[in-house]
Formats: sequence, C-alpha cells, structure tokens
Amino acid sequence: MTQRLPAIFLGHGNPMNALANNAWTRGWAAIGKSLPRPRAVLSVSAHWYVDKTAVTAMQAPRTIHDFAGFPEELFDVRYPAPGKPDLARHLIKLLQPLEVDADLSWGLDHGTWSVMRHLYPDADVPVLQLSIDRSRPSDFHYNVGRRLRSLRDEGVLLIGSGNVVHNLRRYIWGDQLSAPFDWAVRFDAQVRELINERNDAALMLYRSLGSDAALSVPTPDHYLPLLYVIGARHDDDAITFPVDGMDAVPSPCWASGLDNCHIRRFLLHSDVVIVCPQHAIGGGNNGHTDRVPR
Repeated sequence: MTQRLPAIFLGHGNPMNALANNAWTRGWAAIGKSLPRPRAVLSVSAHWYVDKTAVTAMQAPRTIHDFAGFPEELFDVRYPAPGKPDLARHLIKLLQPLEVDADLSWGLDHGTWSVMRHLYPDADVPVLQLSIDRSRPSDFHYNVGRRLRSLRDEGVLLIGSGNVVHNLRRYIWGDQLSAPFDWAVRFDAQVRELINERNDAALMLYRSLGSDAALSVPTPDHYLPLLYVIGARHDDDAITFPVDGMDAVPSPCWASGLDNCHIRRFLLHSDVVIVCPQHAIGGGNNGHTDRVPR
C-alpha cells in the first residue's frame, strides 16, 4: 500500500531564494530528504493565476522566468523536471464535471521551481502545475483541494506555493532589518489560530477578517494556494508550526505532521504548511519549535 504523502503550503518569498543558501532553503532541502519519494508533485502556484482551471500536460515543462529586475544568474536557472501526462489525464477525470484544460504551453513558474530546486535538486521527480482560476470564489479553491486529496494516497505530493502575507506595496525594499508590520504579525497569528482550530470556513472567508487581512491579502493570488492545501487535509492529519520567525516581511510558517521543517518567513512573502499524518515522516524534532531571529 502506498504511504500517504503530505500536502504542503510553502511561502516561496523572493525569487532569489532559488539561488540562496540560508536557513530556510536548507530547511526546504531537509523536507525533501525526509519525505517518502513521491511518484510526482502537483503544484498550485500563485503565479499561474488565470481565468480557467488547467493542468500542465506536457512531457517536458519549460522553466518560466516570470519576473523582472533580478540578476542574470537567476534567469539562467533551468529546472528540467519531467512532466507526467498520464497523471494530468487522471487529474482531469478526477475533477469532473469541472472542466480542466490539458495545457501544453505553460510550464513551471518560479513559484514552483524556486522551491522545487531545493526540495528535489536533481529535478528527477515529475512535476505538474494546476492553475488558479481567478474568476472563482474562495470556496471553489478549497473544494478543488478536497477533491485532490485522494492523490496523496497515490504517491503524489501536493504543494501550494504562495504567501499568507503578500503586500508588495508595503514592502520596504532593501531593508531586511525593519521589524515586521504589526498588522502582518497579527494576521499571521490569526491564520495560525484558525488553522489550529480547523476553522476552514473562516480561512475561506478571509476578506471578513478585518483590516489586518485586507492589508495582508490585498489580492488573493498568493493566499489561495493555502486553501488547496487546507482542503486536502484529512481529519487525522496533525498540524505543527515548527519554525517561528520573520525576515523582512511577516510570513507564517506552519506544518501539519512535519516536525522538522524550516520555512522562510517574509515581511510581505509568507507561510509554509504541511498537512500529513503524524507517522508519515520520520526524523521529527519532538515538538521543538526552531526560532528564526526576528
């Protein structure tokens, strides 16, 4: 019987994390090493935010450099993971009657490959992306996650890549030492509390959570991947918050069933979540929370 894999929400933060060797990227690498090897990865990235639901269905997805103003070395990065067209076909059937396009033109954007090159640096695990339909309400994304959770029992690692707090207009560029904004810290804590309480309805209705939520999530694109992961959660999945700290922008880091993950927190880029049974991953830290200096 295939071991159930987790569903993970990662706050991918600055694209330069793709090249960085820091506490957070080393933590992502540790997660990859601690997990059972997946048959494939299905990633829901904040950066494929379009007017439809689609899944990459090509054999060799391209590396997409969907950013500007960064060093040339970042544009030189390639993440040549294979696709898995048979899994794309299976996913399309799984989500019926929802119409899902088999996409042959997108690929892997930086929300996926900047994290994947730390999780699986050899690019030897097939990777698919599922788009976020921006025309749909929050509960739609949660329910798609619900319908995808059976893939966890089929050797598929589900990843949501975004940030709980993502307000670039308020980001203090170049100032990594500033204290996090109070509103971001409060919203980070509120999301954590709602996750612990398994209050999925409130997480879906984040727009009703007040001014802190409005500042932290001015647009839904980076928040919505969290709802896919929450939707893919089983009742017996554990939730832990193994890393508590912020760097430049408040970003909550939490994990369900993974005791040894280290995930980067940003002032404007945030969050990691891992949802999985407590017994699924070895090498835990016995509930210890590693703190990244604020």
